[in-house]
Amino acid sequence: MRDGDESPRDRLNAVTSRRTYSYLGPAGTFTEAALDQVAEARGQDWRPVHNVGEALADVLEGRSDAAMIAIENSIEGGVSTTQDALATLPGLRIIGEYLVRVNFVLVAPRGTTLDQVEVIAAHPVAYAQCHGWLGEHLPTHSHVPAASNVASAIGVLDGTSPAQAAIAAPGIVQHYDVDVLAEGIGDNAAAVTRFVLVTRTTRSPAPTGADKTSLIVELPHDHPGSLLEMLEQFSTRGINLSLIESRPIGDELGRYRFVIDADGHIEHERMADALLGIRRFSPRVVFLGSYPRADRQIVQYPDRYSDEIFIEARDWLRGILSGEPES
Repeated sequence: MRDGDESPRDRLNAVTSRRTYSYLGPAGTFTEAALDQVAEARGQDWRPVHNVGEALADVLEGRSDAAMIAIENSIEGGVSTTQDALATLPGLRIIGEYLVRVNFVLVAPRGTTLDQVEVIAAHPVAYAQCHGWLGEHLPTHSHVPAASNVASAIGVLDGTSPAQAAIAAPGIVQHYDVDVLAEGIGDNAAAVTRFVLVTRTTRSPAPTGADKTSLIVELPHDHPGSLLEMLEQFSTRGINLSLIESRPIGDELGRYRFVIDADGHIEHERMADALLGIRRFSPRVVFLGSYPRADRQIVQYPDRYSDEIFIEARDWLRGILSGEPES
């Protein structure tokens, strides 16, 4: 075989070794920007989808190796569709998180001017984050919801939307021929969306010291102190919660599950001990994963909650149970 020639086996290995990543498309969305942060995804196959459900179905049904989905926004809070999907679809695991600064532009077909805009197409979350600017500059406009920020622009360009302009991410100009009528129209310049990379259930990445553990916990049927009992599992082990958000379970009024992000890794003794405590009283615990924090900030905790202290305490108890003399 001459140098540079590939055998059929080599070509097959090259094809089968490629990985597929699903993301909310089409090209130019914030989700695509999040996926672009994943080093191992570059040069692989990216599969645009229409919604979170489709992205997760791709993973579970084997069409994709992983999916990038939005889970939290610093302005709007948790993304309920994502939280509910992760709570109800078994077999998923978060392996990483990524932050994307959220900024918006108002775009329109070439030649459109701001005074011609009466109807604006926008994803509802994007629209909610631009109320201030819209109220000041286009106080009489009306809103047409769109499936994504890019879809809003496409509808305006191809005439399928009644809108004259669309709210989109700045990256839209790299993919579509539009005029930018206004830049930086978001109400909060510091707005950030948190995305997570989700795969089929697998072992969590090894601890880095700057980790986060995500889980969903259902409380027992309502009784006094049940929420406190859950929170104490973390506080008595020195674990900080960076997110706790309630979502209705949906089977009856007054029943809730809690979406939790806790600082630390399941391989840490304090976190493992807390999860055991949670599991003892909760009717259902969904472990979503332990993974590196996007900000890479090292998790700090008092010395009394170090792994060595937990190990020493277990050894002490084991010695008592076995009848060993205390030193």
